[in-house]
Amino acid sequence: MMASSLKQTQSTRIHPHKFILWVSMASIVMMFAGLTSAYIVRSGQANWLEFSLPPIFWVSTVVILCSSLTIQIALKSFKARAMKKYRMFITITAFLGVSFAVLQCIGFLYLNDHGVQLIWQGSNPSASFLGIITGLHILHVLGGVVALLVIFFRAYSPKTKSYSAIPIEVAATYWHFVDILWIYLFIFFNWMH
Repeated sequence: MMASSLKQTQSTRIHPHKFILWVSMASIVMMFAGLTSAYIVRSGQANWLEFSLPPIFWVSTVVILCSSLTIQIALKSFKARAMKKYRMFITITAFLGVSFAVLQCIGFLYLNDHGVQLIWQGSNPSASFLGIITGLHILHVLGGVVALLVIFFRAYSPKTKSYSAIPIEVAATYWHFVDILWIYLFIFFNWMH
């Protein structure tokens, strides 16, 4: 009786890696909520530059949405032990993550070419907020890409024979999180501009 009670308690506990992920995501949400709130407050003051987002941000949005789909397929494939399909989709997801960051940087260059300097002398607070907020998001995406690359190399390593789905579930949850975060930021910036 005691053993079954202990087993039931263990099965209802959240895995420590998942718990850390959820705490981390909550703190990231608070950071971006604070930054977007500061953006709203500052936008009502003088010296606020109005400009349109780079058109390539639409493309980067499609790319990150596709990457959420590919990581979900990778996770499902791993759980089904379809390792060839899993490797292919985890590779595609990592590629799409890097592509997203590159497209964002191209968008920053587009703004610079059109007279909107994001940082340093000659920048405007509205452009600086955009640069800081989207730059922080890119860093979080690249952190996810690093996690995907670790999983990617494990997927191709002949020494790794672990079939625990926890690392992939954690990576997929985080990846969906940065996707949703970008959608929020993209809508926010389009609404505010």
